[in-house]
Amino acid sequence: MEQRKYRADLLPSPFLLVLIFLSLSGRSLVNAYQNYTVGDSLGWFDELEKPAVDYQNWTVGKTFSLGDFLIFNTDNNHSVVQTYNFTTYNLCDYDDASEDDTTEWSAADPSATTPHAVTVAVPLVKEGANYFFSGHYDGEQCQNGQHFKINVTHGQGLPKSLGDSSDEAPAPVVPDSGDRTESAPDTIVPSSFDNPRNDVADNDSDKKESSGSVSLMSLHFKFNEFFFLLVGTACIFLFTE
Repeated sequence: MEQRKYRADLLPSPFLLVLIFLSLSGRSLVNAYQNYTVGDSLGWFDELEKPAVDYQNWTVGKTFSLGDFLIFNTDNNHSVVQTYNFTTYNLCDYDDASEDDTTEWSAADPSATTPHAVTVAVPLVKEGANYFFSGHYDGEQCQNGQHFKINVTHGQGLPKSLGDSSDEAPAPVVPDSGDRTESAPDTIVPSSFDNPRNDVADNDSDKKESSGSVSLMSLHFKFNEFFFLLVGTACIFLFTE
């Protein structure tokens, strides 16, 4: 009987194995939910206060998907209005807007004399055009550059923490009026989500790595996928007639 021979010359190289592993694990990194800080270090203000702001330009090159968060670092003299209605956005006025398509995330009365820092976390829960602007002072801030629009793609879909439906944005939570240190900003987040974080969609796992973009469960699955692929490749190239 003819003996099977090992074909060592056909074994995949270590470099090839590394490429296979990176291609598998890299998909998790690409698919991670994102937190975007609007305006980066400039924050969320109008051109009269910060002439360098250009929020529409800030969106260039970014891909926004369901489950991502926009983080607005601003103060209580500027508001955050999210709408799916172009007319509302174009008018810089949400007074007559429908509750079904427009949400004011920071509802406190504006104060130019005693402003304090506010951080507003807005989840992206509906595909298509999403519009943002400041609605204070009868639209004056919006007319002075404090506005932008984005297109939201489906991506991985909504995580369980944001609910199963993307038809309606979660209601905002307004912080209580208790004493706060001057250095700590108010933080407004949706009631259906504890805090913005970088998650990887995984319907079988309720615990996520809040500081990373890949969950332990996802890494476990990817490692198993890589292991079985490696074993299969070795079997094909090692054993021949």
